[in-house]
Amino acid sequence: MTELVLYSERGSSWWPVLWGPVFALLGFGVEALAPGSVNAAAWLLVGGVLAAAAATWVYGRRRLVSVRLTPAALVQGREELAVSRIAAVTEVGTPVGARVLGGSWTIPKGTGEVPLRLEPDEVVLAWAKDPEALSAALARLVEE
Repeated sequence: MTELVLYSERGSSWWPVLWGPVFALLGFGVEALAPGSVNAAAWLLVGGVLAAAAATWVYGRRRLVSVRLTPAALVQGREELAVSRIAAVTEVGTPVGARVLGGSWTIPKGTGEVPLRLEPDEVVLAWAKDPEALSAALARLVEE
């Protein structure tokens, strides 16, 4: 049985994997229009290497920068936080040096911070591409 997901972000989609083959196809096309021979094997290799590099990047982003909120847990990257530990979502100040959820030193680029007060009076930083939506979803859960 799957648990109800209240908020989620994938971290990245898979479409950047197509960049490498598209660039290689463009290079092949330019070389085909120019006088001389066309090295199809080299362009195939370039497209494959770029696609593999992009696939590694996308896989990493999907594992480390994904967000999922269920009624039981908030999962941020590699870290899972039980919702029952969250004491407050609104009107929480952000102290200097607050721990960032997910195992990183800072919030990921392109995300906004959502400060959370945990039960033993600890403040941590959650993060999301849409911090207002995550904060609202968390507030609904915590206030119940």
